[in-house]
Amino acid sequence: MKHHQVIVAGCGGMSNAWLDYAAERDDVHIAALVDIYEENAVKMAEKRGLMVPIYNDLSTALQSVNANLVFDVTIPSSHKSVVTTALEAGCHVFGEKPMAESLDDARDIVEVSKRTGKRYAVMQNRRYLKQIRALRDHIQSGAIGTIGSVHADFFLGPRFGGFRDVMDSPLIIDMAIHTFDQARFITGANPVSVYCHEYNAEGSWYQGNASAICIFEMSDGSVFSYRGSWSAIGQPTSWEADWRVLGSQGTARWDGIHMPYSEQQKEQAGNGFFHETVRTEAEARWSGREGHNGCLDEMFAALAEDRPAETDALDHIHSAAMVFHALESARTGKKVFL
Repeated sequence: MKHHQVIVAGCGGMSNAWLDYAAERDDVHIAALVDIYEENAVKMAEKRGLMVPIYNDLSTALQSVNANLVFDVTIPSSHKSVVTTALEAGCHVFGEKPMAESLDDARDIVEVSKRTGKRYAVMQNRRYLKQIRALRDHIQSGAIGTIGSVHADFFLGPRFGGFRDVMDSPLIIDMAIHTFDQARFITGANPVSVYCHEYNAEGSWYQGNASAICIFEMSDGSVFSYRGSWSAIGQPTSWEADWRVLGSQGTARWDGIHMPYSEQQKEQAGNGFFHETVRTEAEARWSGREGHNGCLDEMFAALAEDRPAETDALDHIHSAAMVFHALESARTGKKVFL
């Protein structure tokens, strides 16, 4: 029997990425498909040639098949129920972001994971890019000295249609989690406080606030600033944002597309009006896969090594807290301590 007996919960379009990955692994067997709309699961099974049981309820599936891992590819409002049900049944869970629709729900999930001893890892594919790995390693090598501040700009104008167009806070809820998590990854620090102002700029096609400015104080004493908009027409940044990291000895830059680099003060800089600097290119040392596959590789490696994955809920709760406390700050107009 293959080591990982997997139930896939949620058979919409995103589940294809998870099933594609599972098909690559010799140690993974799809034990069942679950979708609240059973016809979705039936269509997915037919499309992929999977001769497996179909269910419209996860609890029933867990009672009926021998599984030890659940892929949660459901909609956000279902995440708490799906994840806690699976954990309580003795299964580990790998799932799409967000952890939950509220911070209280996310904390409840963490407590269930601790109590059951089962892992819950969250998809954060933007950590698994050679450029951001190179940026983090370059900064942590001391190339620019001690981090003083981190700044991320995110300006895009996608016309999704559908649920995002009518969300109250589409940018913060649906997208900013990636950039916030990237900031934690780059610095190795956790948030301490946040002030957030969100708004809906002229020309926006979103019903809710599609723009925001956030200021986070971090546990290492640095400041992380975020400027973002999902209704920006022209001059787009990358989906990975445009980054500037200021240190005591220099500045690192990453546009989210090309390899990052830094300019740091020369050892013998002289006494000119501006510091003389030298440019250093960050080295691409990441040899793993990128994107979804890289994150899933890490999740499975963590299970094999009996350790929390890099994006385990025990750690990812700090990124989720950045989102929910930013929303609280925007709602109250006050600085919020995490």
